[in-house]
Amino acid sequence: MFCEKIKNIFSRLLLSIILAGIILFFIGLYYWGIKAGIPYQDPTLEMQLEYAVNTKIGETLLANGFWIAVCGEIIHLILKFKNIKEKNTI
Repeated sequence: MFCEKIKNIFSRLLLSIILAGIILFFIGLYYWGIKAGIPYQDPTLEMQLEYAVNTKIGETLLANGFWIAVCGEIIHLILKFKNIKEKNTI
């Protein structure tokens, strides 16, 4: 009974991590695609700096969000298959 509660809490934690990764991914997509957007044609130094910062923030959030979601899902699937295997052996 106590072990099932821990498994349930851990499963919810993993799903929260996956959701956080997906949210970070979409925020990064917003920064990279909308906020930074297409580079200016004849930008001032300030505009170049703003574009570079927004692009870098977007790329970083995209990459981190993707890897957080993927790693969380891999761990979640491994634990799910482990639980199925344990139920089949009992």
